[in-house]
Amino acid sequence: MRTLNKVQLIGRLGKDPEIQRFDNGGVIAKFPLATSEMYKDKMGNQVENTEWHNVVAWRKLAEIAESYIRKGSSVYVEGRIKTRSWEDSNGNKRYMTEVVADNFIMLDKKGDNVQSNTVYNEESNVSENVETYQEADDLPF
Repeated sequence: MRTLNKVQLIGRLGKDPEIQRFDNGGVIAKFPLATSEMYKDKMGNQVENTEWHNVVAWRKLAEIAESYIRKGSSVYVEGRIKTRSWEDSNGNKRYMTEVVADNFIMLDKKGDNVQSNTVYNEESNVSENVETYQEADDLPF
């Protein structure tokens, strides 16, 4: 049986990426990403529900995250879910579920040193520009 582990998120960074460099030259970036949904409750009040996702980017993606995205940045992240476990100092088993990024697109308008609407991924050093549509009226169909 075939399986699929794929996540697609569009959200805003909750804080600047935390960067960690290893002796072997490896780099990892970790950052929280907020996604929100809006709905009306039974009383007709607007309710916003925010979900926080732990995102992890490795190697070249981590370096790009370090250089270009900051708290509040809007990004599209594509990756896979990974749950890791460890034992804390009290001997309790702890779990963390993360989204391991395979690529991302920065969605903010172009600004200082920001390459908006560019797909960044681990498989290639070449970035591919893509068009995005911000409003439904901008759609070509």
